[in-house]
Amino acid sequence: MIGIPDPGIWLAYGLAIGSAVLCLVYGIINWNKGGEEDPPQEIAKWVAEEKSEVEDAV
Repeated sequence: MIGIPDPGIWLAYGLAIGSAVLCLVYGIINWNKGGEEDPPQEIAKWVAEEKSEVEDAV
């Protein structure tokens, strides 16, 4: 087959192409899904903790 007698080489090519196709499909399916966003209370708590750590360090 096209000058490549070893089936292991065909397997490697097949797996490489297959994984690329699966990655493309996964990317297309999850393209516009938003990530989890922190609620404003969580952000405010984190900012307050960071501010107190900075003030304690100074």
